[in-house]
Amino acid sequence: MDLTTKYMGLNLKNPIVPSASPLSKNLDSVKQLEDAGAAAIVCYSLFEEQITHEANELDHYLAHGTHSFAEALTYFPDVEDYNLGPEDYLRHITRMKESVHIPVIGSLNGVSTGGWIKYAKLIEQAGADGIELNVYYIPTDINLPGYEVENMYIDILKAVKESVNIPVAIKLSPYFSSFANMAKRLDEAGADAIVMFNRFYQPDFDLDNLEIVPHLLLSSSYEMRVPLRWIAILYRKIHASMAATSGIHSAEDVIKIMMAGGDAAMMCSDLLRHGPIRITEVLSDLMAWMQEKEYESISQMKGSMSQKSVAEPAAFERANYMKVLNSYKI
Repeated sequence: MDLTTKYMGLNLKNPIVPSASPLSKNLDSVKQLEDAGAAAIVCYSLFEEQITHEANELDHYLAHGTHSFAEALTYFPDVEDYNLGPEDYLRHITRMKESVHIPVIGSLNGVSTGGWIKYAKLIEQAGADGIELNVYYIPTDINLPGYEVENMYIDILKAVKESVNIPVAIKLSPYFSSFANMAKRLDEAGADAIVMFNRFYQPDFDLDNLEIVPHLLLSSSYEMRVPLRWIAILYRKIHASMAATSGIHSAEDVIKIMMAGGDAAMMCSDLLRHGPIRITEVLSDLMAWMQEKEYESISQMKGSMSQKSVAEPAAFERANYMKVLNSYKI
């Protein structure tokens, strides 16, 4: 049974790739991920704030404005809790490469070119097999037009692509007025892969202390529906690899992403809940399903349920909305 797939130009032994998470901070858990069957690992992110500020500068940056906004003192993370040290990150990439035999993908998280270009090159020199650009940006300026936001993504991608020789993926949100066109532009700008989608962690209100607080909820399989739809729509329309990174919890989720046309299924929340061993369980269930349904390879199922392949292509568009509403019976 052939589980191999190709993602951002890298040959993977199966489609399961742990996405950027705290599990990659510890070499023991990195080895456990490989032993459990991970095909590649995305390292935790190096943040733009870490690149543009050394420790003392970042301390000033995080504290800036606390006299004007009372909640800032508690909302921003303490400096000692921040993943300080770009140099430490580069050393960790090297140690990861020395510890495992699967591809290691570095992750840069930010919103501007800045030091990204320099550190993308340094991550390559540290031994990374690829780079994932995690563009976490919420445009709150009411005077900022949408096309400028889109151009920012393109500019970041082009700048990094010009500075490295290893493949570059871009992880982004679905919140574009025309996501299909945005994917096409990123593909034309040289993206080796598009990762769908970034989970924007929304703030919450603490009503007892009247404060804004960070709020983390691990994903559920339901969230996989958004990347599932867009991967199915974009299959064979762009050249870049496609990965789903929201709501992958089971072998069924992996199978659906492959059938939509995806090249990799990235797991995070389920691994945080159950540990690296969950990958072994998902792979076992995947192979059992393939054997039962007489699939010989991942490539055999890839794209078989994409918009191009199904009998009702409109099911991925407005027709699905109408059908779902009409299906509910009181």
